[in-house]
Amino acid sequence: MADENQPDQTAGAPEGDAQQPKTTPPAETPPAAAPATPAAEGAKPPAVKKPAPAAKPAAAAHGEKKPAAKKPAVMETTPWESDLTKLLAERFGGAITEFSSYVGQNFLVAAPDSVVAIVEFLREEADFDYLVDVTAVDYPQRPERFDVVYVLYSFARNERIRVKTRIKEDYAPHTVTGVHPTANWLEREVYDMFGIRFAEHPDMKRILLPDEWEGYPLRKDYSIINMDNRWVKDNLGIDSGQ
Repeated sequence: MADENQPDQTAGAPEGDAQQPKTTPPAETPPAAAPATPAAEGAKPPAVKKPAPAAKPAAAAHGEKKPAAKKPAVMETTPWESDLTKLLAERFGGAITEFSSYVGQNFLVAAPDSVVAIVEFLREEADFDYLVDVTAVDYPQRPERFDVVYVLYSFARNERIRVKTRIKEDYAPHTVTGVHPTANWLEREVYDMFGIRFAEHPDMKRILLPDEWEGYPLRKDYSIINMDNRWVKDNLGIDSGQ
């Protein structure tokens, strides 16, 4: 029950002005971030680089012809003149057709049938007592197809010279084993690689390849891919060139 002796706290207050509890307005929510917009109107998108085309050779670009293949370099020699060449010229005359030097290496060119006598003379009269090597060079287009080269050295002179001779394919130069016994193995190697037989050789047979091998690997017309397929197949069980 209300206390009648207490003044009415609402008396005199105008109707509708009754006090209302105060409230805090809600915090203002920031606007949501605007979605990404396209570039400004009229702006171009970034260009995408395309791979550059492969460069064409200068000759093809201008319609020029390819340069012709270079010819093999010519062996430029100088005359070889010395007391030894004078002595050899006096002794063998026209049998020696050339005395030359190539980058400091002296050589002479002689007729095939005079080689043994020249090699013996150089050993007995000029101290060239060491046969370093016997080798050959193949020139398939030349009538005298092969050069046979004898490399000689003198310990007393500390000098090296070469005796060269040119022979046809079917010519058999005489062996020099009677002058230098070590020519036995050197001449056999020349036969094995080039097919050049040496007359009067004591044991003219292959030294590196099997006796049954067909062909001569250092001839210019011998294909290393088409070597003796039969022997390789029979003995190694593979095709030649593998």
